[in-house]
Formats: sequence, structure tokens, C-alpha cells
Amino acid sequence: MQTSTPFRLDGKVALITGGASGIGERAARAFSAAGAIIIIADLDTAKAEALAAELPGSRAIHCDITSEESVKHVFQQVPHLDILINNAGIGLVGGVTETELSDFERVMRVNVTGMFLVTKHAVPLLIASHGSMVNIGSVAGLIGVRKRFGYCASKGAVVAMTRQLAVDYPTEFRVNCICPGTVDTPFVEGYLEKYHKHEKEKVRAELNQRQPIGRLGKPEEIANLALYLSTQEAAFVNGSVITIDGGWTAA
Repeated sequence: MQTSTPFRLDGKVALITGGASGIGERAARAFSAAGAIIIIADLDTAKAEALAAELPGSRAIHCDITSEESVKHVFQQVPHLDILINNAGIGLVGGVTETELSDFERVMRVNVTGMFLVTKHAVPLLIASHGSMVNIGSVAGLIGVRKRFGYCASKGAVVAMTRQLAVDYPTEFRVNCICPGTVDTPFVEGYLEKYHKHEKEKVRAELNQRQPIGRLGKPEEIANLALYLSTQEAAFVNGSVITIDGGWTAA
């Protein structure tokens, strides 16, 4: 019989990379509402500090996940950690012949090397707390998406790293991966502005229809799944790769 309120994280310490905007921001708000103490790690320190000021007991830390020195500096300031949300990432549009080496290396450096560095330095803390890690992947890590060669490669690596960690640390901490479809975030707005400035509404409609449910995902929907995966209610969920995509990958 349930004797306590489910999906609570009272007193738990959660670090969210890319936590100042989009899915990361919504996760910070959801986790804080569930009682967690939030560490918002982001390149945009001002935005991270503004968000932290709204969330009781939370704080912002400047973090460049592609720099091991920056990541080390972050974890020197984090003596205890219960939850890691590997959320920071970037996109890249283009097929293989349209993808420049420098752009490919950048998307891999952020989405793959960045996650590796944060994970490497977080793992000892998560072992100590018997904690939980949630990696934000993408449906692009599971299926081929047109004109997303580098992005698919990077998110496929996120899926693989999640599963490998679950094999190496099956009882020490839990690690799971969320693979969203297209989510209505500043990330999408930036894509529309950069690649489809003169046809935003047309392409926005196409993005909505790409999900069989007929709309983009909401960042809070992804955040609430991350919240569930980080609570005791999900204690038997480990090494899982979970889609939240409006039916996209069911087709």
C-alpha cells in the first residue's frame, strides 16, 4: 500500500546539464517542485542564475561540457549527487555529403564527448549515493532521419553509452535514456530561424505532422518522464531506452 506521495525527490541533489532552457529548464522546475535541490549547469550563466533564483535551494554553475577542466571544476563544487540529467546537446542538419568535418566533429564533441566527460566525473558520486542517471537522447538515435547524418550518429552513441553503463554498473546506480521526438523548445526555434527563415510556419506544420499524434512534444512532457525515471517508483527501470515521440517510431 502506498503510504507516501509518489514521485517525490525530497532532499535529493540533481545536476542538470543544459539546465537553463528548453527540456533542461522544465526538468529543473519539475524536479524542484518534487523537492529536489537543483544544480543548473549551463554555458549561459546569466540565464542559469535567473532560473536558480526561482527554485528554492538551487544554484547555477557555469559548465562547458566539452572541456574536461570545466567539468572537473563543476564536480569540485559538488560533494554529493543523487541524480544526473545529461541534457545538454546541439543539433546538425545535413546529409553525409553536405556535412563538413568541422560541424561533424562539433556535434560529436558536444553530444558524445560532452556526455562522456560529465558522466565520467559524476559516476563516483552516483555510486556513493546509489543514484540515478537520465540521458536525453533522440528518436534520431534509433531510426534514420532525413538530412540528420551527424545528429543521428551522435544520438546513436548516447543510446549505446546508456546501455553500456547499465551493464558495467547494474547494481551501483540506475541509468536510462529518453528518446524524444521533435519537442517545442528554443532548440526548434533556432533551427527554424537558421534553416527556414522565410518558411517558418510551413516547416513548423511539417514538424507537427511528423509525429503521428499531430503535434510537437512539450518540454514538460519530457521533463516529467525524466522525473519518473529518477524516483523510487522507477527502481526496477534500468538500462532502458524509452521513446516519447507521439507515435513516430511506432510506424
